[in-house]
Amino acid sequence: MLFTDVIRKKRDGGELSAEEIEFFVDGLADGSIPAEQVSALAMAIYLNSMTAREAGQLTMNMAASGRVLEWSDDQLDGPVVDKHSTGGVGDKVSFLLAPIAAACGCFVPMISGRGLGHTGGTTDKVESIPGYQSMPDYGLFRKVVREAGCAVIGQTSDLAPADRRFYSIRDVTSTVESIPLITASILSKKIAAGIGGLVMDIKVGSGAFMATMDKARAMARSIIDTAAAANLKTHAVITDMNECLGDTAGNALEIAESMKFLTNARREPRLNAVVMAVTAEMLIVTGVESSHEVALRKTDEAVTSGKAAEAFDKMVHGLGGPIDFVAKHAKHLATAPVIKPVFAADAGYLSAVDAFLLGNVIIELGGGRRALGDVLDLSVGLSDMAPIGTKVGRDQPLGVIHAANEATAASAAEIMREACTVSDSVPTANPVIREILT
Repeated sequence: MLFTDVIRKKRDGGELSAEEIEFFVDGLADGSIPAEQVSALAMAIYLNSMTAREAGQLTMNMAASGRVLEWSDDQLDGPVVDKHSTGGVGDKVSFLLAPIAAACGCFVPMISGRGLGHTGGTTDKVESIPGYQSMPDYGLFRKVVREAGCAVIGQTSDLAPADRRFYSIRDVTSTVESIPLITASILSKKIAAGIGGLVMDIKVGSGAFMATMDKARAMARSIIDTAAAANLKTHAVITDMNECLGDTAGNALEIAESMKFLTNARREPRLNAVVMAVTAEMLIVTGVESSHEVALRKTDEAVTSGKAAEAFDKMVHGLGGPIDFVAKHAKHLATAPVIKPVFAADAGYLSAVDAFLLGNVIIELGGGRRALGDVLDLSVGLSDMAPIGTKVGRDQPLGVIHAANEATAASAAEIMREACTVSDSVPTANPVIREILT
């Protein structure tokens, strides 16, 4: 079989056969198909999409391209469940949800990805923690999941290796925003991780890959239906991504905000709403709770009691990080040498934010990738972000930039001002939880 024929078929709007998809996935996994041909097929799929059968076939082939985990031998006394987000700006939900769910009796083996396009990556962020092994061997991974109840790690080379390579190529070829490719990428890793339940956080808005509710619903239905065919029970929560989620965006800065949340020192309202809703849905999808009201109360108690913070500390120390990380995170996290507030050109109310441009601010600062293999500056980013509706002016900045030098701080500030719309009237707030699908 010639791979150029496969590319041509999809380029011309054809439906790929099971054999052609298997050939593609095998070539992804062993590297026999070069990156330029992978990019060409990715663009053809982006432009012409895939049928449900094609997406399902791609999902199962990528899941089977490497190791598939099984948790029955670990004799866990609770359900194995995970969450996945379609990506956004300032999305640090994973670092909160995993220990909260663990404190509620679940086991969360979270295998995450790196930054994709303008969105930050969970694996990049967790590597801000000194000593933390984001790519442990499976023995250690299992041990930490058993003992802490959760482990947030990166995608290892032998877990869905076909997806790992495809993911990195899509990131730098503008082929990210494809529903079948996002579906296959997410579910192949989750199926390979051996989980028994999944909750999707589908972002919608200017900083999301799904800009409209119709597209977000289509994404949710694609994942729920494809997962059902693989006997993986999945719910989806559609959440707003028309501004930064929480107060910060950037790797170490988001970890710092997460620690303040887990210690109940500062729980930014929109972030808190997403964390509570998605974690509660994890308890529902696994059958731990049947009442949403009870599930929400239980997740809140996991934070206020300190049990979620304990689970996070156990996870960090188990994976090689500091034993006192939650309480003393400030002394362990890297800080940028240049820290400057950014003020709007005119005073008024922050009425809209182009969150896509905010994501590009992080890239401009060096906290996100321009090209495959870029080394990130984990200290840079944004903090003290003004939420929509805030009165901004000389005394209230749009946010604070953390940069490596004055030049990048200045260029990032220009992009940030461009991303923020200021008006004379108070805007109507967007609900952060838009819809729940099962």
